[in-house]
Amino acid sequence: MLTYITVTFSSEGKRPSEILDALRNLGFEPTKGNYDGIFKWDKNATLDDAIYLADKVHATMKGMNVLMKFETVAEGNDTSEE
Repeated sequence: MLTYITVTFSSEGKRPSEILDALRNLGFEPTKGNYDGIFKWDKNATLDDAIYLADKVHATMKGMNVLMKFETVAEGNDTSEE
């Protein structure tokens, strides 16, 4: 399973470098393209884990004046939806 994050920054909020550092500390890796970061799960991750991660990101980003969008997808042949 993979979770992608897209962040919309505000000139009234924290600097993008601070926000990306906070995401790195949560386990996201910066990426190029349509997303700002990717979180690579182990094989036993569930959708509840993805929701918990979104809650952790939400709490970390509180007060940083950003908008976030998450997308969690199965990786490769992994189509389990626990």
